[in-house]
Amino acid sequence: MLSIKHLFHKYTREFFALYDINLDIADGERVAFVGADNSGKTSLLRIISKLEKPSKGEIYLKDRPLKKVNFRSDISVGYVPASPVFMENKTVYENFKYILSERKISQAEVENKINAAVIDFSLEKIKDEKICNLSLEEKYILSLIRLSFRKLDFLMIDNIFDHLSEFYLELIEELLEKIVSPSTTLVVATTDEKIAARFCKRNIYFKNGSIVSASEYLQED
Repeated sequence: MLSIKHLFHKYTREFFALYDINLDIADGERVAFVGADNSGKTSLLRIISKLEKPSKGEIYLKDRPLKKVNFRSDISVGYVPASPVFMENKTVYENFKYILSERKISQAEVENKINAAVIDFSLEKIKDEKICNLSLEEKYILSLIRLSFRKLDFLMIDNIFDHLSEFYLELIEELLEKIVSPSTTLVVATTDEKIAARFCKRNIYFKNGSIVSASEYLQED
């Protein structure tokens, strides 16, 4: 499903954030990008999400060049960044309504989907709360719930796990069971191999902007 060939990315002339990345991820795989902070994981996720353009290289989704893939009509892609994006001064309900209204469905269907989510995910106490009043952990949960409104082909989660309590890790596990189908490809970025083992079946190790073997990853610089 995802194929990356000889990808490079620079933020400055001297510094490669990503250097000669080559990887393939199959449909339905659960893969962890494992590496220290600033090792290249987030940069790659942002490029796959089309939030940034690589300096050089090729990316294919479903055998099509990424630049020609429409995330609205061709493939359903979800991305949960480490800094959640919401309309902070709007309520949970208003944020959900805005996302659904963008999809050109009827007002009645919008209301039905939101009401179903409120019940399914026990949001009765916070649905009328402004996002700015919620904790970061609650925003992560809402970011995932927001993605439940559509069937996902590809889901990327970037470094949200590393400092979460066991309570929120269990909540996220339960959520992923609901929104990740057997055909959904899941990519998780983390600094922690225990998190990687908990959520994924295969690890891809990052070090200084490059993909390395497990043994190279464990070596001290």
